[in-house]
Amino acid sequence: MPGVLRVGLTGGIGAGKSTVAARLAGHGAVVVDADRLAREVVAPGTEGLGEVVRAFGDGVLQPDGSLDRPALGRLVFADEQSRLRLNAITHPRIAQLTAQAIAAAGPEAVIVHDVPLLVENRMGARYHLVAVVDAPAQERVHRLVTSRGLAEADAWARVRAQADDAARRAAADVWLDNAGAGDALLAQVDALWADRLVRFDRNLRLGHAAARPDQYLVVGPDPDWPAQAARLLDRIGAALAGEALRLDHVGSTAVPGLVAKDVLDLQAVLPSLAAADALQPALATAGYVRCDGDWWDDAPDGERLPKRLYRGCDPGRAVNLHLREASSPAWSWMLLFRDWLREHPAERDAYGRLKASLSGADAAGYVDGKAGWVGAATDRARAWARATGWTAPESRG
Repeated sequence: MPGVLRVGLTGGIGAGKSTVAARLAGHGAVVVDADRLAREVVAPGTEGLGEVVRAFGDGVLQPDGSLDRPALGRLVFADEQSRLRLNAITHPRIAQLTAQAIAAAGPEAVIVHDVPLLVENRMGARYHLVAVVDAPAQERVHRLVTSRGLAEADAWARVRAQADDAARRAAADVWLDNAGAGDALLAQVDALWADRLVRFDRNLRLGHAAARPDQYLVVGPDPDWPAQAARLLDRIGAALAGEALRLDHVGSTAVPGLVAKDVLDLQAVLPSLAAADALQPALATAGYVRCDGDWWDDAPDGERLPKRLYRGCDPGRAVNLHLREASSPAWSWMLLFRDWLREHPAERDAYGRLKASLSGADAAGYVDGKAGWVGAATDRARAWARATGWTAPESRG
């Protein structure tokens, strides 16, 4: 739905998703609860319940004809094939109800989609932002036993059937820690709403890129930059619907150990700039705004190569998205320079010292201050490429 901010909310069973969803609803979000919809599709008298009974037998029914959820849970959480069979019955029906609920929310809504299996089902590219609620596994089992009445073995089976922390962290744009007191979690949610979601929503509706300081500030390397870029490239790829010939994380944040501006540089290669221009509405819906004016890559030989530059609407993650056409040598140069720096730590560190010395400069001062070093480094990178037979690696490197 164009112009509507979509947030995916997930977390392990017992982590506290319901608490977060309720707090966001109190702030004005429209919460679409996948668990509630999952109950609706297997309610008494539904086609979904009939198919579940045919698949798993009358033992999953209560005496009144309703679904015995604990009995079904014992079957599907102990056996992977049974779980996949249940998902094949319920997921298409849940997806249909989800689409109806989002459409009914209206164009002014901030949609929060509460999905227990968002990570497991690789759904992150569907949202502008994914928030994960976390608590230690032992604490989650304790909550399931004391508040839901599950046997401890059943609680552990459900926890272990879901994604692990590493997979959830890889999917998370926002990590909400629910290991402590409940008030601490609510404070995190309040800050997320006020500082990020409200501003993101406004930018998305108005077609504004997120504001940035006039000065270019260089920060230390963040090991999470590649994971952040991977999530965004998945979303951009979904928005471009297969039109991009390749998608890559480029620039200084793509070089481990290199200081950089805290801005992710992402690259999409399109057949032509005309094809790129046709995708502007799709990118706007995905949260990327085209920058006004003409933008160019300055090739090492002095040629000026046209491109399109977009910036992200999310105030919590600055992004430059460069759309380059396949015939331009600029896209492969970006990959070569990235890979050369990755392979040469001394060059990387020298470049880092120069960048750090320019921290605080305006855009022109920062770019001009690097130009001499980058120009000389170009010859060294090209010599390395010739010596090693370097070719552009697979997309999303």
